Amino acid sequence: MKKNLKKKRLCLDCGTLVLAGKIFRLKEKVTLEGLADKLKNFRMEEKYRENDFELTLTTEIRDLNLKLGKLEGKILRDEIIHIRQKDTVKPIPRTVESSFFFYEYGGNVLLTVLEKKRKANNLANLLSRIIFGELGFVVEIKIPPENLKKYHEQNFEGTKIIFFSDVDIPNIEKLSLYGENLANTSLYMDFLSHGSMWYVVITSKKHGYVVGLTGNGIVTIFNRISPEEFLTYIIEEIFPLTSTEKVD
Repeated sequence: MKKNLKKKRLCLDCGTLVLAGKIFRLKEKVTLEGLADKLKNFRMEEKYRENDFELTLTTEIRDLNLKLGKLEGKILRDEIIHIRQKDTVKPIPRTVESSFFFYEYGGNVLLTVLEKKRKANNLANLLSRIIFGELGFVVEIKIPPENLKKYHEQNFEGTKIIFFSDVDIPNIEKLSLYGENLANTSLYMDFLSHGSMWYVVITSKKHGYVVGLTGNGIVTIFNRISPEEFLTYIIEEIFPLTSTEKVD
């Protein structure tokens, strides 16, 4: 059961290009040079069979670039789509390109994958296998609820949505607030006493972007910006909110 306060529906500009990404961290210490060596020239092929069709799908890493404490690159991977040709449906491979960035921050290496949640998770697992030989070495970052709260209150005039999780009211899983000046409402303080802040949609004072941010590092920007601008925002405003144990 959910309890909502809806003062005003948020209407994001559907005509703008939404750019999404997710932040991860490496559990073991690896230099950016070491990462570049492991990722360089990576290419994997796998056979795909469906009825009478057999295809070779490839996954490869290209455009690696190491500079100024940052390693960036692209993952190109083939996915199957189905095309109807008269009475036959054929599987056809198409290549999907995703950007990623490793960045040294606070004694750790953080990874940002520019994809929505599911694909970002899959690519993080792929990079874990390539770099460390197994899953579990590229993990989610955490933004503590108190840091989300602080970030919201720094930008409270531009906050449009807040979701609270870990609610202590029986039969209520989440609480949400929609509208303007949310920090000035009594319900905001009431909901804060019953749950932990998990998701916010705010307008950044510094950059002017409309941003959705979750406690496990999913960032969505509802403005038309470049991947480089996305990364700059992440480094300047989101990395400082993360809570990570320094890797020895």
